[in-house]
Amino acid sequence: MQTEKISISLAASLVQFIENYKITKKCKSRSQVIELALDCLRFQELEEAYPEDPTEINQDWELPIRYER
Repeated sequence: MQTEKISISLAASLVQFIENYKITKKCKSRSQVIELALDCLRFQELEEAYPEDPTEINQDWELPIRYER
């Protein structure tokens, strides 16, 4: 996967949360924590976009939308 470096500004409390999460969940980096958070956000958006048929695939998202609860 090709990566791109970006810079973001966050409240100190969010940075601390990211650091604590990284340590407790044994993530490799803060970037990995942010990637996990964005994956959750993407999944939430997909659920909202496709509530009718959870087996569709949207090529723009590059993920199957099938999920189970």
